Amino acid sequence: MSILFFAVVVVFAGAFAFLNGFRDASSSVALAVRTRALTPTVAVLLAGLFNFIGAGLSAALALEVSRTWVVLPSGGNGLTILMAGLLSAVVWGIYTWWRGIPSSSTHALVGGLAGAGVASVAVGGNAVLGADRSLLFQVVLPLLLSPVIAFAAAYLLVWPATWAARYTPPSVVNSRSRRAQSIAAGAVAFGHGLQDGQRTSAVLILGMLAAGLPVGDSTPVWVALLTAAALTAGTLAGGWRISYTIGYRMIRMDPLRGFVAQLSSSAILLVGAIGLYWPVSTTHTVTAAVLGAGANQGYAGTNRRLVLRILAFWALTPLVTAAAAFVLELALSPLAGL
Repeated sequence: MSILFFAVVVVFAGAFAFLNGFRDASSSVALAVRTRALTPTVAVLLAGLFNFIGAGLSAALALEVSRTWVVLPSGGNGLTILMAGLLSAVVWGIYTWWRGIPSSSTHALVGGLAGAGVASVAVGGNAVLGADRSLLFQVVLPLLLSPVIAFAAAYLLVWPATWAARYTPPSVVNSRSRRAQSIAAGAVAFGHGLQDGQRTSAVLILGMLAAGLPVGDSTPVWVALLTAAALTAGTLAGGWRISYTIGYRMIRMDPLRGFVAQLSSSAILLVGAIGLYWPVSTTHTVTAAVLGAGANQGYAGTNRRLVLRILAFWALTPLVTAAAAFVLELALSPLAGL
């Protein structure tokens, strides 16, 4: 029965990665399409390519992430917790995409695992060890710090960028910014693949450990390929509802500030993934950077009502997925003893 449950976990993890790419494609391509740096087709293909490369390389970090993230109970108990956490994150991701709201898949997943772990204890099962630490370091701190850092970095970088272009004709500035933005869009997609590929691969490794399957000293090749393929397939499908929100509805944006937003976002994602081994939400980072760069101009035109709605969804994400996973684990827990 553990093997059957693990197969379901693999399906749910693939769906989670696909939806992650589908929704977060906007993080890479929204600004490039908005400022006409790239056509929608080219932007999505570029994002898909660099997402695949980043997700494939993230496999080298996934094993360490799985060891320092959470510890699941062995057998059916741990696998039903994974199933509940993944399913709650997938359902919430579909809902936020339908509403056109950029939200974090990582926060949804960690909240779901925490809620499922509480439900497991409530019915006499084993707890998820390390969930409190994960909530602190992977939900609360990134939720508070990464958007603030991204907003401030993008806001401040606008000044040297505009100063350097002060004697250059606007048409030349826009043309150069669009070319630079094409490179920055690929960097954001690469950073997204590194960041979010780790989480899906780590979930699959946790599932293997719970099912009693051998993992070895490195991430299995099939885990890396499945994660990269599902993430890329979702990116190529493209979640244009959220792309429209980031690129058009939140704030007015010119090519120069679009480049600054994507440059600062990619730097934070890469430093978080490679330098600090710190999970950073691509959605939170890019959204905050867009607001920061766009705010540093004379005609900001921020849609404050939309921004407040996005912030509310960010705060609700781990709470809603925890509650949904709690209910799902209560329903699935009788199966854990089969």
